[in-house]
Amino acid sequence: MAVVFEKTKALTDVPFHYCPGCTHGIVHRLVAEVLEEMGVVGQTVGVASVGCSVFSYNYFDCDMVQAAHGRAPAVATGLKRALPDNVIFTYQGDGDLAAIGMAETVHAATRGENITVIFINNAIYGMTGGQMAPTSLPGQVTQTSPYGRDTSTAGFPIRVCELLSTLDGTALAQRVTVDSVKNVNIAKKAIRKGFENQINKRGYSIIEVVSTCPTNWGLSPEEAMNWLRDNMLPYYPLGVYKDVTEGGDK
Repeated sequence: MAVVFEKTKALTDVPFHYCPGCTHGIVHRLVAEVLEEMGVVGQTVGVASVGCSVFSYNYFDCDMVQAAHGRAPAVATGLKRALPDNVIFTYQGDGDLAAIGMAETVHAATRGENITVIFINNAIYGMTGGQMAPTSLPGQVTQTSPYGRDTSTAGFPIRVCELLSTLDGTALAQRVTVDSVKNVNIAKKAIRKGFENQINKRGYSIIEVVSTCPTNWGLSPEEAMNWLRDNMLPYYPLGVYKDVTEGGDK
């Protein structure tokens, strides 16, 4: 019988702890598949952030380092400079990357650090109970914005790809999602390009994945996916915001 699908060897057999409907598992698989297909699993070091993906070091079957909250880009910088021939990636959520870690993110990008960043944007703090994040939408109800995000006091959500695309050191800034087969395939190609950029020494690559958080959104998995399409994608349009291999920005 022909094999139609099998689990990538770049993931361990440890069951994911993620909530039903969370898209972390899909993104983990895509990252792992790309690493395996490129034949670089044995020379890859991942940096786990603090957040729902804190246990990603249990799931990726490559060397992993746990960073303090927000410091994954700094840790990845040290790893890449010490091990320039290795493939280094960070896996970060929006609270980790765009809140406490925003300075690390911006400066790693502007320095053109030759690393690959996988950024999960679900518009909320997941692991710590559903507080408002830098990416929470205007009017979005969270544990710390029970009447909805008020932009007059909390400001506006940060569009990370648009921000980092303005920096000279950024080689790739692309926003994707995984709500359909078509978009999963686009996301995988983006992740692969991010790793190819690193291998070809082009600079900093970030792949932002617009994602769901059914538990903290208070929705079923199906409702969460529809909420993502109806609310997140209009505010966070998918696409390539900078790609030095194509010679232009969005």
